Amino acid sequence: MKKIITIYISLFFLSINVLSAQEKKAVKEGNKEFEKLAYIEARQSYLRASNKGVKSAELLKNLGDSYYFNADYTNAAKWYGQLMQSSDSIPSEYIYRYALSLKSDKRYLASDNAMEKFHQAKGEDYRANLFVNERNYLEEIEMQSGRFELVNVDFNSELSDFAPSFYQGSLIYSSNRQQRSAAKRVHDWNEQPFLDLYKLNSTEVLKTSSSKFSSTVNSIYHESTAAFTKDGLTMYFTRNNYTDKDYKEDEDGTNRLKLYRGTRIDSGNTNWDVQELPFNSDEYSVAHPTLSPDEKTLYFASDMPGTRGLSDLYKVAIKDSVFGDIINLGDKINTEGRETFPFISQDNKLYFASDGHVGLGGLDVFVSELNDDKIGDVFNLGRPVNSPEDDFTFIIDSETSLGYFASNREGGKGFDDIYSFKMFKPIISRCEQAINGVVLNKENDQPIGNATVYLLDENNKVINEKTSRTDGSFDFTLDCSKGYSIRSTKETYSTAEKVFNTPNITGSMERTLFMKKQDELPAPLGTDIAPLLGINLIYFDLDKSFITKDAEVELRKVIDFMYVYPNVNIDVRSHTDSRNTDQYNIDLSDRRAKSTIEYLVTVGGISRARLTGQGYGETQLRNKCSDGVKCSESEHQLNRRSEFIIVK
Repeated sequence: MKKIITIYISLFFLSINVLSAQEKKAVKEGNKEFEKLAYIEARQSYLRASNKGVKSAELLKNLGDSYYFNADYTNAAKWYGQLMQSSDSIPSEYIYRYALSLKSDKRYLASDNAMEKFHQAKGEDYRANLFVNERNYLEEIEMQSGRFELVNVDFNSELSDFAPSFYQGSLIYSSNRQQRSAAKRVHDWNEQPFLDLYKLNSTEVLKTSSSKFSSTVNSIYHESTAAFTKDGLTMYFTRNNYTDKDYKEDEDGTNRLKLYRGTRIDSGNTNWDVQELPFNSDEYSVAHPTLSPDEKTLYFASDMPGTRGLSDLYKVAIKDSVFGDIINLGDKINTEGRETFPFISQDNKLYFASDGHVGLGGLDVFVSELNDDKIGDVFNLGRPVNSPEDDFTFIIDSETSLGYFASNREGGKGFDDIYSFKMFKPIISRCEQAINGVVLNKENDQPIGNATVYLLDENNKVINEKTSRTDGSFDFTLDCSKGYSIRSTKETYSTAEKVFNTPNITGSMERTLFMKKQDELPAPLGTDIAPLLGINLIYFDLDKSFITKDAEVELRKVIDFMYVYPNVNIDVRSHTDSRNTDQYNIDLSDRRAKSTIEYLVTVGGISRARLTGQGYGETQLRNKCSDGVKCSESEHQLNRRSEFIIVK
């Protein structure tokens, strides 16, 4: 009996369908090969059965899968399409595969219709919700597209070349190219030779001469996706479950993938001490390693228990060669689809391949920023890196903006080809809105230069400020899906303000602020603006100096007034009632004045130079409630107040 070896390289296929014993003979023959993941042989049996008129749902599922899991999406769409017509109760996973196959075949409208059916069948699925909630995904991909220049490198073979990695000025990659001296050994998945790691002694794309990396690393089964420490002394790589010539399978007879660590034991690259990592298992696959920039964390893909989809991305801490707890990267990264082939760049961006996030078809390459262990939003890299086919194993040198990835797109030399690229424009890795504004005179539309323009968040707190240029222009960079306001001030001009929300897509917007000339003060010097603005008295709780919620409402009126009249300066005067000692009340009122000024500056964005203030304690009572006089609480409260006096 043939041994069963699961590749899990570009497809990471995990589920196997088993048919009942009542199927016809030709279908049974196909099923026998399909269960062993021998898709090419299974396909021939299924096609013979189909030509004889057998059109069962199980046959159509498996026939479609035999193409889908070898990345032939055009033929997969053909058989999945027949499956859709054969029954009204199709498993949701097959509806999704049909939609993805149609998209890879550039049949976008049909793909959208299939995704609508997928959403109806499984609305709680992340992929379905993403499709419904992000219907402008093609627009976002278009905005990202055009940032790379591609070159199909000369060292590709007629078979599969992929999984490039940087190593000491050289390029390591995985290939199953034929060599004259090698015996022909093939695996059942696609009847191609097994993969080995190869070394190209330069990262120059015109180099064509490659050699096998190391006989102590390469085995008679698959090796791929290597990651190296900066000193070149340690490597992590993927291999079939084959340790010390001991070949193991899971309970179903499938040989899974495992991660291995190699320690270099000579000055060259020939001898490595290879050890299996402790969190591997015979029952699930662990594969495709990459290291964080500080080399303290290992990232990888797996279908271990707890995996959300067909494969998820995980991380594990490394300390003194000891591994910590395995952590799933979570819902921002992982979907019900396939997330695989992670790569962490030196500027701490996570690149990975997925067919669960919205893309152009097959596996697409995505990016997410990692900041202080927090995972940012996920963005598709767009064309030309992504295509309707499978695009994966993306790596980049952040300093040179040069890198490589693999694809099985049309026009290549083999089944999977490596492409070199130059990134000539920074990628979008976070959702941002650029606001381009201008400050104009309301009376004649002339630009106003040297105006102070404040950016405020949805809580009316100043988060940035700029000065308008001579042409009145200004700009800010904002987050998506948030509320903001912009406010302009200048001496002798009225304040202008606009409130808006940013959309949930990277882009830009324009805003104009119109300011009106103000030549006079709103009131004479020495005026308390509270009666002028209808401000209720600013009260403080007994023995307290913090701003109450009621006081915040009134202080916002003061903030607005000072923006409308940017040439006005205010003196904040704080008072207490007569209870407690004279000196205590002076100190308390002074703290209240400072608290009020601090609120106007930090929350309202008022320049500190426009504010003065001090505490007067109980020296300026508004009523008879002096020391020893019995008064009600409301009478005492009248004396616990702040005043806002125009002094300039």
